[in-house]
Amino acid sequence: MHVLTIPVTPFMQNARIITCGITGKSALIDPGGDPDKLLSAIADNNLNVDAILLTHGHLDHVGAADILRDTLNIKIIGPHKDELFWFDALPMQSQMFGFAPKEAFLPDSWLESGDTVQIGEIKLEVRFCPGHTPGHIVFYEERAKTVIVGDVLFKGGIGRTDFPKGNSAQLKESIRQKLFSLPDETLVLSGHGENTTIGHEKRTNPFMSGQYG
Repeated sequence: MHVLTIPVTPFMQNARIITCGITGKSALIDPGGDPDKLLSAIADNNLNVDAILLTHGHLDHVGAADILRDTLNIKIIGPHKDELFWFDALPMQSQMFGFAPKEAFLPDSWLESGDTVQIGEIKLEVRFCPGHTPGHIVFYEERAKTVIVGDVLFKGGIGRTDFPKGNSAQLKESIRQKLFSLPDETLVLSGHGENTTIGHEKRTNPFMSGQYG
């Protein structure tokens, strides 16, 4: 699995394009904004993008998804249906985060825990990780030993829970049960900031050790 990271929006959100090295098929994950920048990356790398995958409904992760869906004639898949609140609230989010006005839209299909999304020979296992938002999911690729976590876990940090429907205790339980159960060498691709590994966060993350919060 090849991963291309393109930071977008003033929040420097890590939009990702994953590509199957066998079939050449790609998926765009969390295109939070700057659609022209993402389309240029797709064209420059001659990528065949089959789908848009979303981890959660915050505007800095979904802001360009509907535009790219129409431009590329592909479908938006995920997140979990409990994110409907945040999709309905996209106009409010644009004001809250200081973005240009954004109309509400919906994905073409929701995902459930345990579902599998296949992109060529890439098999992404869906894990339900609520807390940062109520319907947040992550995508785990066992063969690549990689998990794409949106805003659940960061290098040295965890997702914010002070937004509506956030829940700190639920977030920490999601991390313990759904992420820290993965092999220590698993690469963690977060929605913002640097990559890390499960083992590193288990050993050093102050929010999970009880040092903070």
